[in-house]
Amino acid sequence: MPQFATSNIRTLALVGHGASGKTTLAEALLAAAGAIPAAGSVERGTTVSDTDPLEKSYLHSLRASILHAEHAGTRIHLVDTPGYPDFIGQAIGALDAVETAAIVVSATAGVEMITSRMMEWSADRKLCRLVIINKIDADNVDAEAALAAVQGAFGKECLPINLPANGGTRVVDCFFNPGGDADFSSVAAAHQALVDQVIEVDEELMAKYLEQGEEIAPADLHAPFEKALREGHLVPVCFVSAKSGAGVRELLDVIVKLAPNPAEGNPALFTKGVGGTAVEFHAEPDPVKHVLAHVFKVVIDPYVGKLGVFRVHQGTVTRDTQLFIGDGRKAFKVGHLLLLQGAKSTEIDAAVPGDIAAVAKVDDIEFDCVLHDSHDEDAIRMAPLEFPVPMHGVAIAPKRRGDEQRVSDVLHKLIAEDPTLAVEHDAQLNETVLRGLGDLHIRSTLERMSTQFKLEVETRPPRIPYRETITAKAEGHHRHKKQTGGAGQFGEVYLRIEPLPRGAGFEFKDAVKGGTIPTQFIPAVQKGVEQVLAAGPIAGFPLQDVRVIVYDGKHHPVDSKEVAFVSAGKKAFLDAIEKARPIVLEPVVHVEVMCPGEHVGDITGDLSGRRGQVTGTRTLQAGSLAIEGQVPLSELDGYAARLKSMTAGHGAYSMALSHYDTAPPNLTQQLATEYAKHRKHEEE
Repeated sequence: MPQFATSNIRTLALVGHGASGKTTLAEALLAAAGAIPAAGSVERGTTVSDTDPLEKSYLHSLRASILHAEHAGTRIHLVDTPGYPDFIGQAIGALDAVETAAIVVSATAGVEMITSRMMEWSADRKLCRLVIINKIDADNVDAEAALAAVQGAFGKECLPINLPANGGTRVVDCFFNPGGDADFSSVAAAHQALVDQVIEVDEELMAKYLEQGEEIAPADLHAPFEKALREGHLVPVCFVSAKSGAGVRELLDVIVKLAPNPAEGNPALFTKGVGGTAVEFHAEPDPVKHVLAHVFKVVIDPYVGKLGVFRVHQGTVTRDTQLFIGDGRKAFKVGHLLLLQGAKSTEIDAAVPGDIAAVAKVDDIEFDCVLHDSHDEDAIRMAPLEFPVPMHGVAIAPKRRGDEQRVSDVLHKLIAEDPTLAVEHDAQLNETVLRGLGDLHIRSTLERMSTQFKLEVETRPPRIPYRETITAKAEGHHRHKKQTGGAGQFGEVYLRIEPLPRGAGFEFKDAVKGGTIPTQFIPAVQKGVEQVLAAGPIAGFPLQDVRVIVYDGKHHPVDSKEVAFVSAGKKAFLDAIEKARPIVLEPVVHVEVMCPGEHVGDITGDLSGRRGQVTGTRTLQAGSLAIEGQVPLSELDGYAARLKSMTAGHGAYSMALSHYDTAPPNLTQQLATEYAKHRKHEEE
């Protein structure tokens, strides 16, 4: 396996909406570069990317796949990502591994929901961006309208670097060697637009161009071209047909000649330090410096074990390199350094800045951790990504008695792989809830539990994650006194409580003066208070957005013990809550529904009927609209099936937690009644 210098490495993530052809394009690029004998087929389940049995069954990607190819003396690392909303976490996680986000747009479908989201997320991570309009030779395609839709959605800085010709059977270059006729527009005009856009970031070059009227060769535009990419001043647009191969070799040339290498892209968003003292840290793509690498993907394989996939940002990783994980003090030795090609791997001797590699069987590796070879690199972290909050959930329980621990172990492995999966355990109801981004996300996870881990579980709808809070200030008091013949127990607590803004959580403040409660017992008071937070007084849901201020109390020099102040703190808090007008809060989610224009009335009416509020609409391509609104989560049970019915299968939606709001009285009464019955049943 040849070694490539950092200047001869390119890293790209293929991102975009589902069915835009990302996996087919990845196959075409690998085949054109000679990395595989021929392009595989998604329909036949023969692609390098989609090797998981579930991916072959669903006919689309569920996880990011790591690929590589060599073209014109350059190693190209590709990350092929899923495009359906339920699996978007895998695509977001890949952004920190690359310099360039290649946003793939279907010429037949245009700019879709995930297309827009990935463009925004890529810009937030300061990545260079490239738009690839795929399927240019499909029936009834209007490539000019597709380009106009891209420019309308993302700005006039999206300029074609080539154009389709002969009905999309080939493309003509608009930058390096402009010439020939395109299916629409003028190649010369496209070339001029590119030059004008690029020179705007270089004042000296602009002056030379405008004042002296000199022609500027593409070779002289490399540095300003890279600068324009870094600043988002230019987003090149390429046209391809992944199925026929039209424009694929030209795309490889664009990647090699114009995509930034690791030294030319914007620096990765590392920080050094903890909390408020953290400052920006720039890794230097220098192979001789200390190693700094970032784990952006974890795979748990029943046979291989845990596989940590990382991008090298600084230094060189070799076999036998000793690496630390985050702030850990125990190093591990790189026994096998792997270059991935889908599910297959090849051992390599070294990985330099820009390379994407993997190590296996290192149990302590986790998603988003930083690997380094020196304690000087302690407290270096990647700026956190903003993943959608997993809201769709099912309550799960093992089908066989005795499998409880296995369920916990398997869930832990699945969560280690996917940052958009979460597990919650309700101790009161003894309910374990698996949460994901949608029905398909949860369903595929349950199928993996069954097929890969041979674990069968039962499922049912989970309880809605309601919360409780208070709406007024109040005071509470309790004296705990117990005498059993020997040493007694004594503790007395006075406290005040007051509501906090929504989402503020819980605050505990010690305002005791004069030592009426000795300092060593204050943590015990807090412990007692926190015991109440787990189950509110109305319906037993967690209590939040409350400040507790302990301001007075009494102790006994002999009988005061920690247990006495735990009990006094708990009961004083309960006493105060009863006077503070407690209420139930329900989760409200932000929803975005994508649908054909003719169904807008049905969907907005349905959302309003579910106590929702429509906050706006956006026009997309081909008569589609995006409807945004806020709806109580409890009203969205079974919404996927209802939306499918309303739109004849052409609708899609995503949701993310927006805020908590006061539950209506009838719902509060219903929840309180159910809680009272549950408590009575427990007592009996």
